[in-house]
Amino acid sequence: MISMTDLDIAKKATPLHIADVAKKLGINPDDLELYGKHKAKLPLSLIVKTKAESSNLILVSAISPTPAGEGKTTISIGLSEGLNQIGKKTTVVLREPSLGPVFGIKGGATGGGYAQVIPMEDINLHFTGDFSAIEKAHNLLSALIDNNIQSKTNSLGIDARTVAWKRVMDVNDRSLRNIIIGLGGTGSGIPRESGFDITAASEIMAILCLSTDLTDLKKRMGAIFVGYTFDKKPIYARDLKAEGAMAVLLKDAIKPNLVQTLEGNPAIIHGGPFANIAQGTNTVIATKMGMSLSDYTVTEAGFGADLGAEKFLDIKCQSADLKPKVVVLTATIRALKYHGGASLDDLKTPNVTALKKGLPNLEKHLENILQFQLTPVIAINKFITDSDEEIEAIKAFAKSKGVRVALAEVWAKGGKGAIDLANEVVAAVEENKSNFTPLYDWKSDVQSKIETIATKIYGAAKVEYASRAKLDLKKITNLGLNELPVCIAKTQKSLSDNPALIGRPTGFTITVREIEIAAGAGFLVPITGEMMRMPGLPAHPASENIDIDDEGTISGLF
Repeated sequence: MISMTDLDIAKKATPLHIADVAKKLGINPDDLELYGKHKAKLPLSLIVKTKAESSNLILVSAISPTPAGEGKTTISIGLSEGLNQIGKKTTVVLREPSLGPVFGIKGGATGGGYAQVIPMEDINLHFTGDFSAIEKAHNLLSALIDNNIQSKTNSLGIDARTVAWKRVMDVNDRSLRNIIIGLGGTGSGIPRESGFDITAASEIMAILCLSTDLTDLKKRMGAIFVGYTFDKKPIYARDLKAEGAMAVLLKDAIKPNLVQTLEGNPAIIHGGPFANIAQGTNTVIATKMGMSLSDYTVTEAGFGADLGAEKFLDIKCQSADLKPKVVVLTATIRALKYHGGASLDDLKTPNVTALKKGLPNLEKHLENILQFQLTPVIAINKFITDSDEEIEAIKAFAKSKGVRVALAEVWAKGGKGAIDLANEVVAAVEENKSNFTPLYDWKSDVQSKIETIATKIYGAAKVEYASRAKLDLKKITNLGLNELPVCIAKTQKSLSDNPALIGRPTGFTITVREIEIAAGAGFLVPITGEMMRMPGLPAHPASENIDIDDEGTISGLF
């Protein structure tokens, strides 16, 4: 079993027809918009506010990850299986994978082993076309901007030098990061510097994930800040009359996607923003859909709790009035050893000393969750190389902190490997000690919000602002956007903005280089360090091993 790939395991499954999955949620199969036998779109009419408010929302996060990640998605899926095993009606709600990592280095994002969502090939590839629709809506606005700049009869007088809106595509292609567009003479536009971001980094993705319905979606897209005219007047997408056509392209993408786990339980997968740049969570609509249909809803937020969980709690939960009951903190022995100074090549070797040295990273993430007045539960995501002594060291640490902990063997055992974790989560919910409280008030000034996160969540000593960031603060004030929350762009590899500072660094300074405006999404993006919005491919990308035979059988996808 251990030698089998995730795709091998997925192929051995006998999935239910998606109509039978829908019946488990009390959905009339006639309400489904089918995409074949195993995928469907769910109508927004299934969201019921009163039902959602009575559901138990469980957030799955993690400690600071190693480059390979620590298995939040696998734990999320396994936990949902475990909760269903103990009789709790549960739906897992996840993000959609980006094609960039699928064909690049990280692979897919549908869980692993016996804790997967299926059909994994479809989900990891084009799925129901949501990413394509987002890409088209984004690039339509790009085309409208350049068309307006070029026009002699319908010009808003946009100063092309102030336009930061690029184009997007869902592939890793470093050669497109910085380009010159508009070459070819007077009939081909105004030459200017631009580039491409990956689709998951698009503001349209962030907007889709925070919208509550089509009306809200259009309003948010109309509020996208484009740039300035030559006489310093701000221009928004609504000035280009863009939001209606963009919304038409997203009329199906706004509906959540229903699939299933390997054990035939419901899974909703929708939206996919990066967590080190954007908010890193699935759509508000998908989360509320899961909560409307289930007693327990398990969802995840990207990377460590300093990124995805903080943004989930301070941005998504405040925006959508969500109140999670428990935060499951995914920890792996390999990551703790890494944060304790062990090299990446030695993480499979038992090393209790290094693990104990790495525990301060776990401790800091626990403290962060408690700052939101939420109850944490530690999930030890078990790997075959983990020793009993290492596992016991984490359990002893959790006991010393008065925190619930469970060993999760979901990769190898699926839902049965998560029963202990499920029982701990239910016990934490039933204790009802959580009283979710955001970290900051949106009405605070921008610098206070940034510094609150940097000092309280990251553990920084202070925040410094580069000259461009100071100019951006003035721009934000002039545009009247001071009361937007902040979505800090930061490396996922460290609690600091320096990826080399592993463990629990202290006394460091966070440097804000610039602050981008995502007025449509409804947040500001302070950028720390070097943020890659268009990744590149490695020397040997995963695509080299992906193939399809004459019968249409896919191989090499994981």
